Amino acid sequence: MSRSNTNRGSASQSTSARSKSKHSARVAAQTSLDAQLHADFENPGGQFDYSASSLPSSSARPRQVSAYLRTVQRGQHIQPFGCLLAVHSDSLAVLAYSENAPEMLDFMPHAVPSMEKLSEAPIPLGSDVRSLFRSQSASALQKAASFPQVSLINPILVHSRSSGKPFYAILHRIDVGLVIDLEPVNPSDVPVTAAGALKSYKLAAKAISRLQSLPSGNISLLCDVLAKEVRDLTGYDRVMTYKFHEDEHGEVIAECKRSDLEPYLGLHYPATDIPQASRFLFMKNKVRIICDCNAPPVKVIQDEKLGQPISLCGSTLRAPHGCHAQYMANMGSIASLVMSVTINEEEEEQANKAGPSSEQQNQSNTNYNRRKLWGLVVCHHTTPRFVPFPLRYACEFLLQVFGIQLNKELELAVQAKERNILRTQTLLCDMLLRDAPIGIFTQSPNVMDLVKCDGAALFYKNQLWLLGSTPDEMQIKNLVSWLNEFHDSSTGLSTDSLMEAGYPNASALGDIVCGMAAIKISNNGFIFWFRSHTAKEIQWGGAKHEPSDKDEDGRKMHPRSSFKAFLEVVKWRSVSWEDVEMDAIHSLQLILRGSLKEDKHVANINSNEERDNKLKTIVKASSNSSGDDKRIEGLDELRTVTNEMVRLIETANVPILAVDSAGNVNGWNSKAADVTGLPVHEAVGTPFLNLVVDESVEDAKRIISLALQGKEEKNVEIKLKTFNHLIHNGPVILVINACCSRDITDKLVGVCFIAQDITMEKTIMDKYTKIQGDYVSIVRNPSQLIPPIFIIDESGSCLEWNESMQKLSGFRREDAVGRLLIGEVFTLHSFGCRLKDHNTLTKLNILVNSALSGQEVEKLIFGFYTVSGKYVEALLTVNKRVNSDGEITGALCFLHVASPEMTHALNVQKLAEQAANNSLKELVHVRQEVRKPLKGMMFMRSLMEESDFNEEQRGIFKKNVLCQEQLAKILDDLDLESIEQGYMELNTVEFNLATTLNTVLMQGMSLSQERRIPLEHDWPREISSVSLYGDNLRLQQILADFLNCTLQFSHPNDGPVLLRVIPTREQIGTGVQIIHLEFRIIHPAPGVPEALIQEMFQHSERVSREGLGLYINQKIVKLMNGTVHYQREAERAAFVVLVEFPLVQPKGKRVIR
Repeated sequence: MSRSNTNRGSASQSTSARSKSKHSARVAAQTSLDAQLHADFENPGGQFDYSASSLPSSSARPRQVSAYLRTVQRGQHIQPFGCLLAVHSDSLAVLAYSENAPEMLDFMPHAVPSMEKLSEAPIPLGSDVRSLFRSQSASALQKAASFPQVSLINPILVHSRSSGKPFYAILHRIDVGLVIDLEPVNPSDVPVTAAGALKSYKLAAKAISRLQSLPSGNISLLCDVLAKEVRDLTGYDRVMTYKFHEDEHGEVIAECKRSDLEPYLGLHYPATDIPQASRFLFMKNKVRIICDCNAPPVKVIQDEKLGQPISLCGSTLRAPHGCHAQYMANMGSIASLVMSVTINEEEEEQANKAGPSSEQQNQSNTNYNRRKLWGLVVCHHTTPRFVPFPLRYACEFLLQVFGIQLNKELELAVQAKERNILRTQTLLCDMLLRDAPIGIFTQSPNVMDLVKCDGAALFYKNQLWLLGSTPDEMQIKNLVSWLNEFHDSSTGLSTDSLMEAGYPNASALGDIVCGMAAIKISNNGFIFWFRSHTAKEIQWGGAKHEPSDKDEDGRKMHPRSSFKAFLEVVKWRSVSWEDVEMDAIHSLQLILRGSLKEDKHVANINSNEERDNKLKTIVKASSNSSGDDKRIEGLDELRTVTNEMVRLIETANVPILAVDSAGNVNGWNSKAADVTGLPVHEAVGTPFLNLVVDESVEDAKRIISLALQGKEEKNVEIKLKTFNHLIHNGPVILVINACCSRDITDKLVGVCFIAQDITMEKTIMDKYTKIQGDYVSIVRNPSQLIPPIFIIDESGSCLEWNESMQKLSGFRREDAVGRLLIGEVFTLHSFGCRLKDHNTLTKLNILVNSALSGQEVEKLIFGFYTVSGKYVEALLTVNKRVNSDGEITGALCFLHVASPEMTHALNVQKLAEQAANNSLKELVHVRQEVRKPLKGMMFMRSLMEESDFNEEQRGIFKKNVLCQEQLAKILDDLDLESIEQGYMELNTVEFNLATTLNTVLMQGMSLSQERRIPLEHDWPREISSVSLYGDNLRLQQILADFLNCTLQFSHPNDGPVLLRVIPTREQIGTGVQIIHLEFRIIHPAPGVPEALIQEMFQHSERVSREGLGLYINQKIVKLMNGTVHYQREAERAAFVVLVEFPLVQPKGKRVIR
């Protein structure tokens, strides 16, 4: 079955791969539109038409896109409600500051300065930032600079040295150091002085509790409650929950507002309203505040030695660009607070393939689970409004909890979709038993129950059957003719736009039919499903655009003017066909094609009598066996349920037991036998109350009695007796959940108990309660019976880290005690115990803070990496600690270590890591062996340098020398991480560009001759006289690698490979010139496989050798402040590398223009 342009991707492609490809294409196209919109807005002499931003023709050039992204991320301006300092990470030397920083920090001179002091900056670049603050504040900043995950300790309370004015310092890391955003503290507020994350949690504790208490299965309710809680916390006039759809446009799905404001609930907004660059920033900085869109921005002054403006992506003060500020003003919103909602982006293929073993093997990679932007929480205010950082941090924390809850709801939706698949399969089987294919149109259920549609049609043996809204008979016959003529090689077609699929009569169908799915069931038989256009189902936010609506500058700037344009785009498009729907349609096609073949076979039976007898036999068997079939089906269902229950009970790693209506045990799994010492054969048939300790008998009676009435008790503690070799250990303490057992008639026949053994935890907690004043003797006991324990105080600092915890984690007690548990002990970085992902950090935060606020908390399945890199999964229990006055003084935390199966899986993982280390040793050995002949070559070079060569020989010798130096540099690249992370140092030497290019060509000549592919070059003559400053060997390396990759995937008879160089000169200041170089390695199509191009930008463990080389070269280009991309056209393809170098311009030399 083929798909049109609007539903690209073959049937063999996975859903995730297909959706990723569509998403990437949409993002690239939308970013270009965003850049064009921004350029038009900034053009003082042009006409700015916001409505044109939705049209495909409104796209920007690559250079324009780069300039736009640079403006958004490195805009050099901040909002005036705070000031900014950028410092070096180690020395804390000032690299940049905002123009208002001296005044805010009270470092501006109040008297008239002398002429000598006028030239001195109030905050000199290069000065120590600690000198601007009081000693205690300076110490706090110094400590924060060494903190690996600095965001966890934000905000830091600091005081100006000159005036003592308090500020919240909000720190984040950038490529050149640290950015410190300083926000003044309102004197009426109580400053947050320590453990910012813990304090902020308490502000949102009630809201978090309300979110967590909501029933599952209702995303709409979850979003409504979120909007209300955020408005109660922040006080904005309007709070909206905004969801992004698959095509990037947004919808307001929940709203809480001031009663006099116009409602936005249910409105849809085009994708350009929230540009892709802004969405990228929301992934980096989860909360974005704009206090006053009309306030003039403040410029950032920075050290001229910095190669480019500092990145403001993570700054809380980053100023909005002019287009967005105007957009807000036009909507009547002066202030805004926007928070991102991110969810896990699961790899569907991996999830489908992963069994228990692969899941364990992949645990080490879960830290790199990708996140995607699901939507936003948008707050608007009609007057300027400032929300202090602790409250914004509390909102961010609330949004993290919402993201976790949303993930659960989406998982439930996936499960519902899976159930729908099962329902569809049953429906297909039911259809097969009828008079196919006509019966599935004339009986109920019919084909319209299979997938959501507005109409369906069957064209079979030149007859037509119609259901719902469909084209007329002649129009359907035209569709059949079109399919036979243009899609005869496929078995069907699906599209959400017949117009874009190329159907010439699409406009004649009107709004009734825009999307269609069609399958071929015989030589000239088709089944059609039709969908109408989506515009009637979507309420767009905005009125019609009036061309006369202009502002004072003559620009057409009305945000809502884009909505009419967007409606025109989607006018001929229906709701897309989901992969699950197409799978169901394709299954029906296979069933019908098979059924029709059987009918044809029956019709060709020579003997009419034999045929009649055969048909009668079939009808008779079907008629007489219907009752038996139902009974057999019921028995099969009962057997399936029984087998599943037995499997569940036998394989569970928790105690599971079952009791019948008479009170006798009829289920007892191996785990129950392990904890009680009573074998299965002895337990089954025994009255359950005989196994219960006397003090728990009444509880057991109550649970069984209620279960037989249909009421299921949860989290009830009971004690069971122990037997045989465990009889002297005392009772087993279980927390049980009761589940009613029913037969196939839905009659209650017993109760099943799913239990959790808390004997060890309960025993230790009882002892701890009795000897509370001397807990150290228990906590620090080296006995193996003592589980891993750690204790924190009310501010989240670690007070205790017992012997078992040291052995488990490898983290020493003296390193743990006194540090913040979340952020310094358990982190997302290499120091301490590294957590597997950000979700685990959030859940740990919630659990600890809930206990510290006095709430009863549930256990948490908790995973982290030990100091040695081993992954540990355990069950974490957190209990509050109180003093004699009942005040909470901290929390006591227990870890129940993982099962032996998990330990075995970790051992397998360790063996894999050892194999990787062995491979690394082999690589080191090969490097050493290659160096030996290289040293010999370099020695010969030194001997030949004094030889009397002519000009041609000396040129060849020079190229050979450059190849040797390139090889030596590559062998020195032991630390690939420095390349990947972007902190590898580049050399800066003077070099001749032509010599470098000729050396690159020389490295490709051998492969060129071997594969019989002509190698050509094209660059201006003036190149031979161009000398540049930069790392010539790295440039030589990347160009040679891209050239060899091109030759490897080119074919001899398709044409030559061409290295083209396009130089452009730019004057920077006085006497400084820059050469912009565009290298194009052009070759015949199809060129390099798309999979390798993807590997060039996305590194993974399974990357190919060629893909790894491309990935490293792409990173080197990025280090050189350049870009590389791969361009495909119909007849040819090309690697395009853009870099720039300072030009060496000796006097009298000609410069390229």
